[in-house]
Amino acid sequence: MSLARTFIIKSAALKPVESLVRNSFLFRPLVRRFIAGDTLAEAMAVAEDLASKGLGVSLDYLGENTRTRGEAEHACAMYIQIIDAIAKSPHRDLINISIKLTQCGLDIDAAWSEQNYRAVLANAASHGIFVRVDMESSEYTERTVTMIEHVFQDFKNTGTVLQSYLRRSMDDIARMIKLGARVRVVKGAYLEPEQVAFPAKPTVDETYIAMSKELLLKGNYPAIATHDERIIAEVKKFTAENEIGPERFEFQMLYGIRRDLQTGLRAEGYNVRVYVPYGDSWYPYFTRRLAERPANGIFILKSLFKR
Repeated sequence: MSLARTFIIKSAALKPVESLVRNSFLFRPLVRRFIAGDTLAEAMAVAEDLASKGLGVSLDYLGENTRTRGEAEHACAMYIQIIDAIAKSPHRDLINISIKLTQCGLDIDAAWSEQNYRAVLANAASHGIFVRVDMESSEYTERTVTMIEHVFQDFKNTGTVLQSYLRRSMDDIARMIKLGARVRVVKGAYLEPEQVAFPAKPTVDETYIAMSKELLLKGNYPAIATHDERIIAEVKKFTAENEIGPERFEFQMLYGIRRDLQTGLRAEGYNVRVYVPYGDSWYPYFTRRLAERPANGIFILKSLFKR
């Protein structure tokens, strides 16, 4: 991990920095670039606009690590509201949701959080809507993979995310392929120790490509989530060589990043899905996005100190 990225993640954890980011007008345009809004209505407006252009959408109600049962119940109730809103959309076939197990109460009670997760899946299944479980930091990886294995027996409308910077991920790919669950491949955005994560970017990229190819050959409709044009070109070349049609996978990208690449790939005939986060608990998500592009942070720091 680069020094700039490490610095941003560690600095962002400081309360004075969080207060500055939340309250300074300088950050508002950048926050709005990455976050679709505070309300479901705002997020659905963005989702409808993207879907009208032929782009898929995965809506994410921001938040993680709920501390009380009330907070977890509120998050799950919001998931149900999102699903119900999607079900009424004329573009319902292009919109799904992403959730976090810690929002469902994983830190409070694992068995109870699974019940909450199953309730969301049951509601989504009744409308034919897919639910992706976002992967969180490495302390949750095994618990997430295991829960997917338990729940998938009853609900096929779910899948998860695997991170190429984790040393264990190729083994997890094999588990998900065996299960038949859909996987989104990402590089990873949390600050992790070298014991569990590759420290060098070239290794992370090589693992990402290896994971993607394995899923493209053997997996169930994988999602290749990247803005890296070199990796995208490698995936396009690999699928063409192996006669893997564009209907068998999708590219995924983040809301507010590389809109030109999103629309360009769609125009080429590839399925493209945009990850659209919303809600007032945006700070942890925003800082991870900022850490992925340290140049944004440098620009803001320069602005702060201009007279």
